Amino acid sequence: MMRKFRAVCICLTFAVSLAAVADAAPAQVGLSAAQIVDKNVAARGGLQAWRAVQALSLQGKLGAGGNQRATLAAPVPNQKSVETIVPRRPVEEAQLPFRMELKRGRKERFELQFNGKTAVQVYDGTNGWKLRPFLNRMEVEPYTAQELKSASMQADLDGPLVDYVAKGSRVELEGLEKVEGRDTYKLKLTLESGQSLHVWIDAETFLEAKIEGHSRRLDGTEHPVEIYYRDYRTVDGLRIPFVLETKVLHMAKTTLGFKDTPVPTEKIIIDNVAVNPKLDESRFAKLEIQTALKGK
Repeated sequence: MMRKFRAVCICLTFAVSLAAVADAAPAQVGLSAAQIVDKNVAARGGLQAWRAVQALSLQGKLGAGGNQRATLAAPVPNQKSVETIVPRRPVEEAQLPFRMELKRGRKERFELQFNGKTAVQVYDGTNGWKLRPFLNRMEVEPYTAQELKSASMQADLDGPLVDYVAKGSRVELEGLEKVEGRDTYKLKLTLESGQSLHVWIDAETFLEAKIEGHSRRLDGTEHPVEIYYRDYRTVDGLRIPFVLETKVLHMAKTTLGFKDTPVPTEKIIIDNVAVNPKLDESRFAKLEIQTALKGK
């Protein structure tokens, strides 16, 4: 659960407003990729405003569970009939409180409350640790090699588009696409590491409409992921989304040849955002069990 949430939460740092307007103005096809990025950064609050951000703190709720998946049909052993299998999960989606703290240098602390216990993961910019008491794992564990690689490749808290040239990235305009009925510019951003991702910029507001998330491996098959932004509000002059929806795209069939089961949309609701809170460096240091369990 926490690993899936990582990619979504990092997107909070560069997500911006998507205005709810029924009729959008036609896209300006003559704009270059660089001009679109400039307009995007300005719409988000401006380059100097984002350069002044040294830390962010976000609190909210993460939707988890809920028996919303499609039913599966499976053969009954020793019978010719087919039985409908319903995943054994609570009918109502649980809303799990979380806190996420971000600091320059890709430093991150994430706390998630579940069944009266607090799970914690931290990354100090080089190393990471996690504590998962809801899995009865009461010892602090280091990040795996894959988790370290993923954390090191995440964008800093101002996102990949702000100062992208200084970060060694390049951006290309791949064309115009509709996103939920609105015109958007589809940008391809290639990072210094060689990793690439797509961002869709609203043609009227010049704010992100959606972003390409890290793919999910389900049933042996890699599924594309898209993250949408909702209910955007202004916080200290910066545009921040207060609702994020992650969609794992449906595949015709899995690698194993089975019919793919649609995954319900995952929703994150932000209740509070603080810009430049005072965050002590100890918040991002190796976890101590007593402190972590208390969520302090």
